[in-house]
Order: sequence, then structure tokens, then C-alpha cells
Amino acid sequence: MIFLMGKVYNTHKNKKMKQENWYSLSLKEVLHSLKSSKFGLSAEEAEKRLKKYGKNELPQKEKFTQLDIVISQFKSPLVYILLIAALVSFVWNNLVDMGVILFAVAINAVVGFIQETKAERALEKLKQMIDHKSYVIRNGIEKEISSTDIVLGDIVVLRAGDRVPADGRILEIHEFDIDESSLTGESVPVSKLVEILDQKGISESKKNMAYMGTSVVRGRGIMVVSSTGINTKFGQIALLLKETEKEKTPLQIKLAEFSRMFGTLTLVMVVFITVIGLIRGIELKDIFVTSVAIAVAAIPEGLLVAVTVILAIGMQRILKKGSLVRKLVAAETLGSTTVICTDKTGTLTEGKMQVDHIITMVSEFSLAKEGNKRIKVIEEEKHKLDHMVAIKIGMICNNAVIENPNDELEKWIIHGDYTERALLQSGINVGFNPEKIKKDFVKIEEIPFSSERKLMATLNQESSNDYKMYVKGAPEEIINRSKYVLIEGEKRQITEDDIKLLKKKQNDLSRKGLRIISVAFRSVRNDISARFKEGNEDEIINELVFVGLIALKDPLRKEAKDTIKLAKEAGIRTIMITGDNRLTAKTIANELGMKVDNNNILDGEKLDQMSTKEFNNIVSKIKIYARVSPHHKSRIVDAWQSKGEVVAMTGDGVNDAPALKSADIGVALGSGTEVAKETADIVLLDNNFKTIITAVEQGRVIYENIRKVILYLVSDSFSEVIVIAGSLIIGLPIPLAAAQILWINLVTDGFPDVALTLEPKEPNIMKEPPRKKNEPLLNFEIKTLIIAISVVSGVLSLAVFWYVLDVTGEFQRASTIAFSILAIDSLIYVFSIRSLRHSIFAKNIFSNKYLIVAVLLGFSFQLAAIYHPFLQKVLQTVSLDLYDWSLIAFVCAVELVLIEGIKYLFILKKVDK
Repeated sequence: MIFLMGKVYNTHKNKKMKQENWYSLSLKEVLHSLKSSKFGLSAEEAEKRLKKYGKNELPQKEKFTQLDIVISQFKSPLVYILLIAALVSFVWNNLVDMGVILFAVAINAVVGFIQETKAERALEKLKQMIDHKSYVIRNGIEKEISSTDIVLGDIVVLRAGDRVPADGRILEIHEFDIDESSLTGESVPVSKLVEILDQKGISESKKNMAYMGTSVVRGRGIMVVSSTGINTKFGQIALLLKETEKEKTPLQIKLAEFSRMFGTLTLVMVVFITVIGLIRGIELKDIFVTSVAIAVAAIPEGLLVAVTVILAIGMQRILKKGSLVRKLVAAETLGSTTVICTDKTGTLTEGKMQVDHIITMVSEFSLAKEGNKRIKVIEEEKHKLDHMVAIKIGMICNNAVIENPNDELEKWIIHGDYTERALLQSGINVGFNPEKIKKDFVKIEEIPFSSERKLMATLNQESSNDYKMYVKGAPEEIINRSKYVLIEGEKRQITEDDIKLLKKKQNDLSRKGLRIISVAFRSVRNDISARFKEGNEDEIINELVFVGLIALKDPLRKEAKDTIKLAKEAGIRTIMITGDNRLTAKTIANELGMKVDNNNILDGEKLDQMSTKEFNNIVSKIKIYARVSPHHKSRIVDAWQSKGEVVAMTGDGVNDAPALKSADIGVALGSGTEVAKETADIVLLDNNFKTIITAVEQGRVIYENIRKVILYLVSDSFSEVIVIAGSLIIGLPIPLAAAQILWINLVTDGFPDVALTLEPKEPNIMKEPPRKKNEPLLNFEIKTLIIAISVVSGVLSLAVFWYVLDVTGEFQRASTIAFSILAIDSLIYVFSIRSLRHSIFAKNIFSNKYLIVAVLLGFSFQLAAIYHPFLQKVLQTVSLDLYDWSLIAFVCAVELVLIEGIKYLFILKKVDK
């Protein structure tokens, strides 16, 4: 409509059409202006508006183009140093060295470009996986759509945990509170209204409006969309923020510091080498170029890019297993996880809740045993009518919705939480028509379920003067609020014996691992509606007629037991958190092989009675938390972290967000609320506990590969430094030309460096305990190997150079051999450092096909450097004979034996532990 065009896109062309005072209009005026209704837009109209006004998206930061990536390769202090060296070589008319240096810069840029492009694409692909969903009413039917497809005039249904997808005027509320801190900075949630607000003196936070980017923290509401995308309040702010910088992870920060430290150390070495060179009478230009080459050799310039690639590839591998890593920091922290606190429902279970038993005062009925056909018969039997009442209440007091009710029954898509979907499905199975139930029992008001009140209540109108309140919730809550009990369709006063019998039946079912809820009702006057809005359940939810217990079964995932066992072998403790009672929780835990007794179970009520000190003293003993609320999760996380543990916590509700944020790894369920998913570090797309363990495994792989790349790059660099420094100290000619050093670092060894980022996981990586939280990146084993490889490679290369020079007097031959040793040994020992926990002979050499190709390329380039006439001239090499190659092979073999020997000692040390 013209008005909407003016509002959204043409405000400057027609100010009369601009509408900023939605809060001061009646609901009728709002809907009329937006050409919408309580039944929502038609699918056709929504499609037209989407094409006309575009997606409901915020402005995005401009993507990093390939040109940007190319330019970034030259924004490095090392590149600046090389370019200065090239310029100096040109001034001194050393065109060969200049050409080699410029070629090295180009090679470095190409390799860096390939790696960064791969990382950027991987991260962009992961971002595209994040698709926020919203519920809208279209054609009178509630359905789930992508939030980006929301248009002006859409009727949006909002529930606790939802992120508000656009700006809109509120049409209906049920205890509806929104956290607007993302807009206003105020942490206190705003209780929303429906009424018209006066334009005079109205606060910035208009209480009958909802704004994009804010979060529903309580209740349920419905709004009509008045602004989308960039025209929302959040959109205007986002315009100012779109240039924000990318955050670096702690590991990337550490590596940047690591590189700076190496830079300082290298500067000292360069000064030292220059001074010695000048004392020995070496020409300034030669010592300068050599010093530059040493600087480049010593600093592992490809390290930061390699780490980013490893993290990005690791995140992709985790995604293939069913988890979306939202934050890079999670990828590097995963491997050190020591405690996983997991919800039971949907994570350890299949999330396929179904009604199993219905129990009333006089009978028990098993749906699993009798089947749907048997349930239909009970309508004819008076003493079993109570079961049908219980099923019907489960459908009435329910917010689950059918997205496509006009399709065949088998194709129906039901949205809602696990329990409500199961209750609705059980009613459908016995022949109740959901649409007819909705019309016959019109919902007037609702008190939403919360973990604190442990129940939900609705006020329904059945006829002009017939109003009833229907309630479902935890058995203890419903029983305590009941004054009567339904027996054969008639109510009578509930007695102590009735309560004892019901509790016994509840316990019997709980021991079978079933989740139990109760249903009840009460006839009320129509004037109770106002009190419903106030949400004071203690005053209005009482004197109920207890109908029965409904037992629901959610089968355990087949792999859950084995996964918990795998976690235990990996040194990870699994803590189960559930809203079920102790008996149900204990039964399920034992089915999972957790071997718990009453001393290992703590319920929420007792946890509330404990001080922080008392709880911290016993937290190590507790394996199961029963009847807990979301706020308990934060205490559990804090208690474990106080003991130095790295904690992963799962959650799906809006109230889980604080615990997800405070945990080292926040894990949201894919079926959870938008708030939980946006707070979490990882989203389980399949809700499966096994996926968490798989992600932890991949986290360990990520850290291992980072260490391997560091070991490879740093060892290689220091070997060359030792050769140059050693030759100057003992008075030998410098064995390596600057061009040769650059060739080794950027050509011969550049390919294995890239291939190591793709190294697959090692066998039995999950048989080891997690690394300690504060364990340094370069632990004792890595430092030992770096020193050993560097010293042996450098000393042997220098020794062979000295020997050949002394025997033959041929400098170029001796130099070529030393050059080849340093180039080829790293192509050999890279296979050894692929695994620090297994011998080179115990690992499949072909498991990383990229490394095979990389090594072959490295050998090919090195052979070309030795035998190709043009490269011989550029790199100052000569052809080698069989004897020369035998010297090279000897040094490589000695190095390999040494590395394997050191590895063996560390492997024995780990076995002894």
C-alpha cells in the first residue's frame, strides 16, 4: 500500500504517509493502516510485499573481497622488510637476489591468499547456516517461517525465549515481558500492554510496542509488524555499527604475542649476526641480505593464517557432525572440556515424547499397550470417561499448533515443546478434532507455564455463560491446589487416601522412567478474566477438580549409553539435568549406565537451601539434578568452575541464557529458543548428546593440529638460524645464500605447512584426559622437540657443509648439500610430527592425501632448484651425485630416529601416568 511504501522507503517523498505513532492508535486503526487482520496476511499478499519491500534484514558489513585478501598479504612487517631488502639489492645492482626476494614475496602472497580465502569461505558458509525462525499467522494458520521473510502487516506470535524479529504493535498479551536492554541498556524487563498510549510525555520505550532485537523473557504475545529491516529501531543502530572489527580469539591473541616475541628475538639475532659478519670482514650488502633472510626464516609468518584455517576447517567438520559453532573461541576451548552438564529431554532422549499412560482415581490405561483402537472404545464405558477428559484437557491447555491442518493427517507438522506436542498428538490419535476443540473451548486468557510455578492454566469459554479454567503441570503442584477429584464423570471431595494413592501411582510410573504431569479443571465466573491478566496463580488456581495423571515416554537415544561411556574414557564427566522427579531421573540415569544412588542426586528444592560453600563441597558427588529450574544451572556451572573445571552446559529456554553465557562452552539445542541459540557458543542442530562429544573430539583435533603446525614451522626456522649463526661463530663461510633460505621457507616447506592444517584426527584421541585449562600452547614435549629438531638439523647440516668443504674445497657443492639437507629433512620429518602419540610406522602414511601431494611438490621444487640450469644460477647451486645424496639421506635418517626416540620417551611417560 502507498502508506507502507511511504513508511518504509519513501519517508522523504511523502511526509504525510509517514507513521511514527503506532502506539497511540487503536488496534483497529493499526490493522486497517497496515491492511492486515487478526487472521494475518494471505500467502499471496505476503509474497507480493516481500518482493516489493525486500527481506527483513539488517545492513551487513561489506564482505571481505578477494582483492582485499590479496592486499592484506602485503600488509605485514615481514613483507615490508623483504621489499626493503629487494630495493637495497637493486641499488647495489644485485638483481638476482632482488628477483628471488620478490619471487618469495609473491609465493608467500599466493599461499596466504589461498589459505585465507579458504578460511573466509568456510566461515561465511557457517554464517549462512544461522537462519532465525519466527511464527506468523497467515491465512488464519500459525506457521514457522524464516525471520528474513517477515513483511509489514504480518501477525507474529511471540513466546518466552523468542527474539523479536521486527518492530510491531502489540495486539494480545499473556504475562508478556520483554528484555529491551539491547536497545535501551536497561536490564529490567518491560511488562507490555495492549492499550492505547497518550502521545504526550510517552517514554522512549513504548509499552505497547515490541522492537527488533529485543527478547521475550516471559509469557506470550501477538504483534502486527509495523517496520522491518533497516527501518526498525535496531536497523538504524546497526547502520552505525556495521563497521565493527572482527574479534580475535584468545588463541589468536596468544599467537600474535608469540610472533611479536619471536620478532624481538629475531631482531637481536640479526644485530648479533650483522656485528659478527662485519667483524669478519663480510661485505655489508651480503650480510644485510643474509640478515633479512634470517629474519624471515626465524619468524613463522604463516602461523596466524594457518591457525585461522585450522579453526575454520574444524568448525566445518563439526558442522558435518551436527553442530554449528557460532564463535571461534569455542572451537579452541572444546578440546579442554572436562564436565558436560546436559539436559535429558531431546539430548539424551530422542525428543519424541508420546503419551504412554493415563491414570485416574479408579483405573489405569496404557496407550502403549492397548493402542489407539482401544482408546476409542472407552467412550462407551462410563467408568473410563475420565481418561477422555484428561486427554481433552491436554489439548485445551496447550499452545502446540498444527502448521498445515488442511493437509492429510500423516503430513501434519506440529510445532511446540515436546510435552505439548505429545498431548496434542494423543488427542488427535483418539479422534478429537483440534480445530473443533479450539472453537468449542475458546481461549480467553492464559497463565503461561514457567519453571517457577510448574504449571500452566487457561481460561476458556464453552458457551455464553459457561467458563472453565483448565490446568496442567507437575503432579505435586496440581494435587496441592485440588479440592475435588473426578470419578466416573462426577466430582467429589479429595481425601488424604486419594492423595496417597495418587502419589503411589506417580512413584510407580516414575520408577519406569516416565515423565508425569497432572491435569485438572474448575468452573469459574467470567469476571475472573481480569484476575487472570494479573497472573496471580495463588489466588485463582485453587479448588481444582483433579482429573488424572498423564505419563509420557521419551525413548533414550540408542547411542546415548555408549556416548556417556566414551565421554568417561575421555576424562569427561557427564552431569544430567532434568525437570523430572528424583525417581524418574534415577531410573533413566541407571539405564544410561551412570550408576547412581540417592547420594548422587540433588533436587532443586534442596539446592536452594544450600549456601554456595555447602554446594561447592558436594558438587563433585552429584551426577543428577532433578526438579531443577534454569536459575539452578548457573550455580552448577559456577560450582564446577570454582574447582578449575572447563564446563559445557546445554540449554534451550530463555532462562537458560545466563548459564549458557557463564559456561566455558554454552551449547544450545537446535529446537531451543532464539535467545538461547544466540547466547550459546555452539548450536546442536540435531539436539543429540553424541554430537557434543563429537564436537569435543574435533576440538582436540583442532588444538593438536595447531601444535603440529607450530612445531613444524618453528623447528624449520631455528635450524637455519643455527646454521648461519654457527658458521659465523666458528669462522666458516656462510653456507646459505639469502635466496636459498627464502626458497626453503616459502617454496619447499610452504606446501606441507598448508597440508598440516588438514590433518585428520588421530586414533584414540578420546582415550586421553582433557588438556588442562591453563596448559601452555608450547608444552614441555613441543619445546623439547623444537630444540632437538632445530639443534640436530642445524648442527648436522653445518657439520656436513664443513666436511665437504674441507675434503673437496668446493664451496658451491658444500652449500648445495647443506641447502638440500635443510629443505628435504623437513619433508621427511613432517610425517613423524603428524602424530605425537604414535610411531611414524603405526600411522597410515596415506591418511592425509594433501600432505602426500604437498611433499611430492616440495621434492619436485627442490630437485628443480638443484638440477635446473636457470634455478642453479639464481640459487647458486650445483648438481649433486649419488654420494652427496647419501650424506643428505644419512642426516635425514638421524633426525628421524632422534624425533621418534623423543616421542617414544614421552609416550612411555604418558603410559606410566
